Amino acid sequence: MDSYGFYAYLALAGLAIIQALAVALNVYEHRRRAMVRLGRPIQKRPAGRALVLAPCKGRDPGLEENIRALLTQDYPDYEVTFIVEDLSDPACPVIRRMIAEHRQITARLLVAGRATHCAQKVHNLRMATANIGPEISHLAFFDSDGLPKPCWLRAATYKHWVLGIGATTGYRWLVPERPTLANNLVCAINCNVLALLSRDSYHMVWGGSWALRREVFEQIGLHDAWQGTLSDDLVASRQLRRAALRVRFDPACMLTSMVDFSWPQMFAFVRRQYLITRHYAFPMWLLAISASTIRSLAWTASLILLFGAQHGGAMQSWLPAAVLGLLYSMSIYRGWAVQSLAAVYSPEKLNNLRGVRRWDIWGGPLVAVVQWLGLIASAFGHCVLWRGISYRLDNHGQVTDIQAPESFASQANMVIPRRRVPFSERTPRDSDSSRPVPVHSVPLHSVPVHNSLNPEP
Repeated sequence: MDSYGFYAYLALAGLAIIQALAVALNVYEHRRRAMVRLGRPIQKRPAGRALVLAPCKGRDPGLEENIRALLTQDYPDYEVTFIVEDLSDPACPVIRRMIAEHRQITARLLVAGRATHCAQKVHNLRMATANIGPEISHLAFFDSDGLPKPCWLRAATYKHWVLGIGATTGYRWLVPERPTLANNLVCAINCNVLALLSRDSYHMVWGGSWALRREVFEQIGLHDAWQGTLSDDLVASRQLRRAALRVRFDPACMLTSMVDFSWPQMFAFVRRQYLITRHYAFPMWLLAISASTIRSLAWTASLILLFGAQHGGAMQSWLPAAVLGLLYSMSIYRGWAVQSLAAVYSPEKLNNLRGVRRWDIWGGPLVAVVQWLGLIASAFGHCVLWRGISYRLDNHGQVTDIQAPESFASQANMVIPRRRVPFSERTPRDSDSSRPVPVHSVPLHSVPVHNSLNPEP
């Protein structure tokens, strides 16, 4: 190897080691904070009524358990709005049954209709936030495929009064339903992202578990900013960043989410996450692909040089061997530190996580290669397949075309209310226009719960 190549290798190896050391330090702090945070209850009493918005599509694994946990939160004053595209959605019977079983909580089912100019989830959220009651102090956002802890809503809201904090966010802890290689790999890739989360999440929120004050929601103009977009959380992150508001990551807001992917579904999932990031948070995507490329090249170059040195190369074998040893040691530590959190993030799923633990601790370099391939794939194309719907984006992240299956009949702007403020008295705006549209109530005889304004005889 000539001197230029030698110095180039030293620079590459140095960058990879510094990067691995930074991740190891960050995951150490993440682990310390999570252990402390989840080891003691929140003492501060919640202030203000919270509205939890839960868009649903299809019957996710564990849906009934997830909704039951959402409706039994340790929070004295909150209500829940479930939003679906259509009443024929398989999630509707489960939602109705859970609402009927938990009459102590104000809960309703809003049917938003089919999206035409934005993602279905974004459309659902825009419909649900078009007219927020004056009694609401906090807005919390919840994905129905996640299982929250009893303190989730309390943790998501109790820091909202700290100066400079715009939102609180959690993240997902993926758990494989079956111990397949594809499932274990995607869960381990998710752990790589989790290892980067610290006290302040770099203005980034995760849409499945986050909350903000109602005043902040209106201040940053999030309802209008969502119009025509695919991503709910990265758009929210962008608006918070523009307003110079911080996002606080709270380990108590982590959700356990069961997954079961085939190989094509696993690669499509990884690519979709990064492709959306590329369109809405390009600097973060560029940083991710640069860091992943440096790491992969350092491993590859070190292996090639070590093999060459063993077969009569000019370079001594100790240097690439030392680089590989350092990188692998820090990879093992990162994997161990993250997987040790399973006991606090998802103690009930420890048996499901055995394969993930092995891959994350001992197979970290191979997991990183799969993650890098997903990042490379996300650099090309503008189409995203999400929950069976195909979206095409332009260079500015605006949705230009939607191809949706005709499985649900359109029943736009219908709502199934229960208790307190009936939605029939509200006039939410259409997701692609500021013009109010009427809201109609589903007849009570079609709903297995009774409205508080029409009590049982």
